Amino acid sequence: MERAGKEGFAVMRIHSHPQGKAYHSEQDDRSDRELFDALDLRCKGPHISAVMGSDGRIVARLMDGGDIGETIGRVSVVGDDLTVWDAAEPTTPRDFDLRHRQAFGDGTADTLSRLSIAIVGISGTGSPVCEMLARLGVGRLVLIDPDKIEPKNLNRIYGAKRADADAGRNKAEMARDRIQEMGLGTKVEIFTGRIDHPDAIRLLSTCDVLFGCMDSVVGRDTLNRTATFYLQPYFDIGVRLDADGEGGVDSVSAAVHYLKPGGSSLKSRGVYDDDQLYAEHLHDTDPEFYEDQRARGYVRGVAVDRPAVISINTAAAAFAVNELLARLHPFRTRPNAEFAIHKLLFSHGRTTCRPDGEPDDSLLPYVGRGDCRPLLMCGRLEIEV
Repeated sequence: MERAGKEGFAVMRIHSHPQGKAYHSEQDDRSDRELFDALDLRCKGPHISAVMGSDGRIVARLMDGGDIGETIGRVSVVGDDLTVWDAAEPTTPRDFDLRHRQAFGDGTADTLSRLSIAIVGISGTGSPVCEMLARLGVGRLVLIDPDKIEPKNLNRIYGAKRADADAGRNKAEMARDRIQEMGLGTKVEIFTGRIDHPDAIRLLSTCDVLFGCMDSVVGRDTLNRTATFYLQPYFDIGVRLDADGEGGVDSVSAAVHYLKPGGSSLKSRGVYDDDQLYAEHLHDTDPEFYEDQRARGYVRGVAVDRPAVISINTAAAAFAVNELLARLHPFRTRPNAEFAIHKLLFSHGRTTCRPDGEPDDSLLPYVGRGDCRPLLMCGRLEIEV
């Protein structure tokens, strides 16, 4: 209680009904009023009271002092499996999701219809992820991309037209219009600025799931931190195509990383290091100094304009979306814990998977921290005064 009062934390009390359902009994009402009324003297609310039933389901409600508040609409558990309990009644089946319900049942289809999912990077892999999630009936998509469509993007962005490139339309804006034209009921919000802007972080914090579909080291680091601070599952997609530019291909591969708060990070898994993070940040914020430092050998060059092929990107995107489905509705013959890293080795004709590694100690203190200053405890992010 002392720490919560000092640092502005909320307190959650959780207990179980080992032989019964998840609900707040009259006895729970009395004890909650007494406990949270006393807590209010040390640490102002709102706080949370939660109950777990014998089947593992959890319900929760807000408490403000001794006053019982509203029921929390959704409780989710982010582990190797993703478990979501909604307070709302089941949804009515829609005409386009009947085949989904045949495959995964009403429960998973209902969950998808209520989820908010963020997709950062709406190009090679982000575009097919948008397409698939909208047609799976996801309730809300948040699309973030500051870039405009160019002719070189037309080979891999679903729905992009020559007229979009000629007009220099924003990628997220074009994807939003395409999804709305489907008429399947998915709500779409977009942000056309950089991911390290406070407004982008706030929008990401309202989502249940994060998809990272970008090559940017800074973007990946920001998403990994966001997922840690706001207790979100993060699916990262990376594609690598090594070619000589004249038709010779050395290797083609992709990787889908699943990251959970409190586990390993992309950095601790070796996807990037601090030197690459610094170099890219310098490249984005001070190009002249970056070029000077690169010429002197103090920073490594930042890779730009990598090869991209729609079939490879779409295959990687499909693997990532199926990874989400497998964690919402476990259907594999092996446990999800074994698939923290899933690699597609196209040039070798095989796939490999690995479990999570050791937790990233630099992020562990911030699991579930939420809003703070500086934002995400990261000095490079823009901060409102």
